[in-house]
Amino acid sequence: MAHIKNWFRSGDPWIWLNAGAVSLCLLLVIGLLMLIAVRGFAHFWPKTVYEFEYKMPGQESVRILGEISGEEIVPRKQIAGIEDLVPEDQLQVHRYQFKVGNRDYFAGADFRWLLQPAMGEMTRPKDAIVVERREWGNMYGYLKSVKQHDHDISGKDPWETLQGSIDITTNLFVRIRQIEKNLIGEINYKMEKLRLKERGYQLRGITEQHLFDELKVELVSLDADYKVLTEELAVLYEEMNQFSMVATLATGREVTIPLSKMVRAYQPNAMNIFGKIGFYLSKIWEFVSDDPREANTEGGIFPAIFGTVTMVMVMAILVTPFGVIAAVYMREYAKQGPVTRAIRIAVNNLAGVPSVVYGVFGLGFFVYFLGGSIDQLFYREGLPTPTFGTPGLMWASLTLAILTVPVVIVATEEGLTRVPRTIREGSLALGATKAETLWRTVLPMTASAMMTGLILAVARAAGEVAPLMLVGVVKLAPSLPLDGNAPFLHLERKFMHLGFHIYDVGFQSPNVDAARPLVYATALLLVLIIIILNLTAIRIRNRLREKYSAAEQH
Repeated sequence: MAHIKNWFRSGDPWIWLNAGAVSLCLLLVIGLLMLIAVRGFAHFWPKTVYEFEYKMPGQESVRILGEISGEEIVPRKQIAGIEDLVPEDQLQVHRYQFKVGNRDYFAGADFRWLLQPAMGEMTRPKDAIVVERREWGNMYGYLKSVKQHDHDISGKDPWETLQGSIDITTNLFVRIRQIEKNLIGEINYKMEKLRLKERGYQLRGITEQHLFDELKVELVSLDADYKVLTEELAVLYEEMNQFSMVATLATGREVTIPLSKMVRAYQPNAMNIFGKIGFYLSKIWEFVSDDPREANTEGGIFPAIFGTVTMVMVMAILVTPFGVIAAVYMREYAKQGPVTRAIRIAVNNLAGVPSVVYGVFGLGFFVYFLGGSIDQLFYREGLPTPTFGTPGLMWASLTLAILTVPVVIVATEEGLTRVPRTIREGSLALGATKAETLWRTVLPMTASAMMTGLILAVARAAGEVAPLMLVGVVKLAPSLPLDGNAPFLHLERKFMHLGFHIYDVGFQSPNVDAARPLVYATALLLVLIIIILNLTAIRIRNRLREKYSAAEQH
């Protein structure tokens, strides 16, 4: 008994308890990440397509062609009309969720729950095809022929002909999107700048005709370029729309699908393991590099990735000077007394304010007051259409900078406190001023603490959603905040964000079943981006810490 008491008094049990708690938390985090990874990225693996006869009592049989997306066991009493299918002593019924697609042809959802007892023998037809479309989701069926200008060009191998035709239309689609989004977008941007410049001349009372003539000459040149591009677009659209595919659905219905509406077509049952791996990698690459489609339930999330990283970087640039300056003033210059202590308490309390409150503050002060004032002073020619008087990247970054600045202040102050007083006195004794001592000696030794504050700020800001919904984030942004048009980084533009994308796809999507795997995949990607940003900052901090560790020891 005495031995146990001594063991408790030594503190070893509490050390082991803390170690066990940390290990348990680590295992829970790893388990959560693995669950998200499996639920999310397993979605991109090509699934087996099944065909079978489905017959419910009192209903006509239906041919089903699709892939299994889920399964569950439900109590018998929850399902009516299955007395002829399930014995009375069987209390539970197994059912599958099938993704059957073709919702534009059958006027229904592309997911169906089917009872296992009503399902006939399932086959895996190797010639079954899955077509990913830019609209209306997937199509499941069988290839019949490929046409060009309504002429059958299938040849001996219709599947190879289809793949070659899809490659042609895909290249044409990429060129069309490049013209519409980049080239025509650039022309429209320049035309709008000329219109605003002309409007500015009028507001300032400038009447020199030669200035208006110069604008007109530039506008005529841009209009000529625009006409050339629209003519090229007409030709490209005509070339892209010449191909189509004739397919047969499981019900026997024959449909014609323009290849211009198709992203890809594949035969999952005919793929070997290497073909599936290649398909899987291409789908993941599409997910991280392409634009979203189908109300964000298909395609990629590159604009959201770009918007998240850009916002975090702008926020870091804004929050670091504010936090460091505030911490330096309170620690090095402010008189230590009740007022300074009250300010520190207020700063610490700011870290506990709900983030949505910062969003309301950012909307009222930054967007409406500050942004509206900027528009009145510098962008009068654009009114009543606001430039900075509307939510955008700048105000979102500033709002998150205000939200995270207490973390930077506290971390920087702790770093300043750890700098030995003898170093300050030695610098002053050698003739340096207080400002030189601070700039050349104290702040470099505090750099690791600053980076710690920045790491914590980035970790919190990257995952915030509530304030961003008020100050700049949108469901789908027409263009990225960074492009080739001066000033290149457009801080006034709205942007997409991974956190809001998760909320939108998970809770606002019209097709919840199709969106659910993308919620997991996007959440995992957001965690990975935060980890990468933090590891980069941690690496910089460790280098700074090693550089100035010798000075701190003295």
